[in-house]
Amino acid sequence: MNLWLWIAIACALAYLTKLVGYFVPAKLLQNPRIMHVAGTMTIGLLASLTVVNALASGQSVVVDARIGALAAAAVALWLRAPFLVVVLCGAAAAALLRLLGWG
Repeated sequence: MNLWLWIAIACALAYLTKLVGYFVPAKLLQNPRIMHVAGTMTIGLLASLTVVNALASGQSVVVDARIGALAAAAVALWLRAPFLVVVLCGAAAAALLRLLGWG
């Protein structure tokens, strides 16, 4: 099939998925159990995306400067630094490690 057809199908499915969310009753969304599950899923999704972006390169696992950047950002978060400082610490760590020839 044509690539653009698949892109259009994916866009339509994404739109319909978003649209279905509007039909969920508000009473169901205010249930404490549902709120807890939704919050937990958000944290899990963010954590998995972070790990995949930090360790994956194509189909393989790679240990490079991104690990150091993630560690530096984690330390900045642990020290309760503002978000911009966390991002800058991670970027500076990655730049320094790459300058030193590590990835």
